[in-house]
Amino acid sequence: MHPDPEAILRERFSLDTLRPIQRRIVDHVLAGRDALVVMPTGSGKSLCFQLPALCLCQERATALVFSPLIALMEDQVLALRRRGIRAQYINSTLTRQQRQDRYQRLARGEYELIYATPERMKKPEFREALRQIPAGVPLLAVDEAHCISAWGHDLRPTYQQIGEFRAWLASIGFQPVTIALTATATRRVRDDIRAVLGATRTTMPLFALPIDRQNLHLAAREVWDDDDKTDAIVRTLGENPGAAIVYFSLIRDLERFADRLRPLLPDRTIEIYHGRLDPREKKRISHRFSEGHDMLVLATNAFGMGVDRPDIRTIIHAQMPASVEAYAQEIGRAGRDGRDAMCLLLLAQDDIAICQQFIEWQNPPAALLREVAIAFERSRDADLCAEDVRLAIRGKAGPDPRFDQALITLEKLGVLEQTPICDRYRLVRPLEDDEISEEQIEEKKRRDLTRLLEVVRMAREPDIASFLRAYCERDEAAPPQP
Repeated sequence: MHPDPEAILRERFSLDTLRPIQRRIVDHVLAGRDALVVMPTGSGKSLCFQLPALCLCQERATALVFSPLIALMEDQVLALRRRGIRAQYINSTLTRQQRQDRYQRLARGEYELIYATPERMKKPEFREALRQIPAGVPLLAVDEAHCISAWGHDLRPTYQQIGEFRAWLASIGFQPVTIALTATATRRVRDDIRAVLGATRTTMPLFALPIDRQNLHLAAREVWDDDDKTDAIVRTLGENPGAAIVYFSLIRDLERFADRLRPLLPDRTIEIYHGRLDPREKKRISHRFSEGHDMLVLATNAFGMGVDRPDIRTIIHAQMPASVEAYAQEIGRAGRDGRDAMCLLLLAQDDIAICQQFIEWQNPPAALLREVAIAFERSRDADLCAEDVRLAIRGKAGPDPRFDQALITLEKLGVLEQTPICDRYRLVRPLEDDEISEEQIEEKKRRDLTRLLEVVRMAREPDIASFLRAYCERDEAAPPQP
C-alpha cells in the first residue's frame, strides 16, 4: 500500500491541493495504469509523475525519468533537491568519476527519482545500475514525449528505442507503470508515442488540457520593417507592464534590437540570452528573471526551459517560431498565475525567408554529417567544437551554422555527446552507413517547411486560439504540402 498522495503533496511539495486533471492522472498512475499526458507549458505536468514517483518509490525503489533536455533536467533536479527529495541526474556533462559515483548510488537505491538522457539506455553501466536497484523501478516517465515521433517538431531517434528499453526492464523483472508527457501533440504524434511504447489508446489513455488558456490573449500583426517591428514591441510592452520575453530567431538581431529598444524603454532592464552565452551568464540571467525582476529578455528559443516564473505578462515573437508546437510551448510560459497575459506574433515577409534559410541550416546534407563524424574519429583531441571541425574539414575556421547543426544532429543520433565544457562534443561511437540518407533529410526538410507554412497560416487566422485547438485535434495522415 503506497502512502497517501495528499500527505506527500503537503509534506514534500508544500501544496494543499492538486488541480482536477492532476488528481485524475495521479490516481490513474497509482492504480498501476499507463497514461499519455498532453498539457500546455505551465499547467503542472511534472507533478503528474513526480508525486506518484514519491508514493511508489519507498524502500529503495527508484523512478526513472527520461528527458532529452539537459538544462531542463538539471533545473528540475535542483528544484526537487531543494525540497529535500532524493533526486539526481546522469548525463554527458558529468565527469567520468561523477557518473560512476551516481551509478553506484543508483544501484543501492539511494535515489527516489533518477533523470537521464535517453542515450543512457545503451550504456551497459547504466543498465547494470538499474538492474541492481533493490526494490526496482516502479515508474518510468518519458518527458518531452513528442521527441518519439517523426511527425513531432523535435525528433530524437534514440527516443524511438524506449519501447525496446521497456521490454528489457520487463525481462529483468521490472514492470514500471509508464507515463508519457508533452506540451503539444497532434493525433498522429500521440498515436506514434503509443506505438513506440508498445501501448494503445485503450492501455495508455489520453489526459489532455486545451492548448490555449483563457487568460492568454493571442494576437498576430503584420509588420513591414524594423521600425514597424520596434514600434509594435514598444507599444505592446507599454500596454502590458511586467516581466516579458521577446523571441528572435537570429542571435545578431538580439544585439541590434537591444540597441534600438534601450533608449525607447529607459525604465526597463534589458538582457540578451542565447545558446552561445557562457553558462555562468545564462544562469545569472535565468536566476534574476526567476527571482522576480521585471526584466525584458530578448532571447532565442534557448531561453525559457526551466524558468519557473508564474507572472510573465508578455510574450512577443518578433520573428516567426519554427512550428505551431514551438509557438504553443513558448506562449505557455506567460500568465501561469492565471492573470491576463499578452502573446503577440509579428509576421514579416523577410522573416519567412529567414526561417526557410534556417531550415536549410538545420538539415545539413548527409555527406557533411559523414565528414563531421569522420573528423571526430580521426581527431587526436578528446573533444571538439564546431569551429574545430570546420577547420579540420574545410581548412578554415569561422561561423557556419551547418556545422553547429551537424553536431546537434549527430548528438541526437547518439554518435556524439556533449561534454561538461559548453559547445564541445566527444565521440561516442562511429556513424553507421545506414543511419542517414539524403532521402530522409529531404523528407525532414519537407516536414519542417510544412510546419513553417502552418505558422504563417496561424498568424493570418482571425482566431488563433481556435486554430491551435483544431491543429492539435486534426488527423495528419495527409498533411498539407508547403
